[in-house]
Amino acid sequence: MRTRTRTITTATTGLVTALAAVFALSGCSTAPDKDRSATAGPTASAPAPQGGGSGSGFEGPRPQDQNLLAWTGDPNDAGHVTAQSSAGVGGRITLVRIVLREQITWSNIWLGLAGLDPNAQLANCYLGVYDAKGTLVGSTADISPQLMTDAIAKPLPLAKPFTAAPGTYFIALLLNGNWATNALTLKSTGAGISVNAGLTPPNLRYSSILTGQSSLPATVNLGEQSQATINTGWASQWYAIS
Repeated sequence: MRTRTRTITTATTGLVTALAAVFALSGCSTAPDKDRSATAGPTASAPAPQGGGSGSGFEGPRPQDQNLLAWTGDPNDAGHVTAQSSAGVGGRITLVRIVLREQITWSNIWLGLAGLDPNAQLANCYLGVYDAKGTLVGSTADISPQLMTDAIAKPLPLAKPFTAAPGTYFIALLLNGNWATNALTLKSTGAGISVNAGLTPPNLRYSSILTGQSSLPATVNLGEQSQATINTGWASQWYAIS
């Protein structure tokens, strides 16, 4: 009887010791996690990537960086100066397409005036805006006086600001009068005919339409867009909106 009792006691003691060891090991493996969660506080998340997740952290210039609402391109890239004779573009409407991604109130068209002709005789010169249907939705008064002074980028006000919904628009320039070809000049992209790569009327990015005009008509047929003036060096003008 004594031997049997000792055997049971020894077995029981061994089992208890084994269980204690298991619990001890379990406690060691989990305790640090509990300590970390109790003392570390909320886990900080990594900053969201900028620029659509490219990881570079850089985004190109935006119109808002220069207190503008939209533009046909970064003015820093509008280094080309384009010139054309009065016989070549006088009375002809040239169109530059611009796509708005959000609704704006359109009050001014900015034009990059590069050079002046102090002897020019200008009249019936306008800037305007046509929508994707070819309807005139805004225009300036005669800008002839502004084309005779200050060769800078300048805002030319629409006669009446309008609400421009997201979509495609065409900025129209009409010049009339007489000027020296290489004196009255405008800032442009210099892209030449490649500006219309992949495009056909009525969606050309740069084109001309109509001749013999002394004012901007209420409607134009955008299907009649022509690239003829591009082939003669009258490059796509730079514009901005405010």
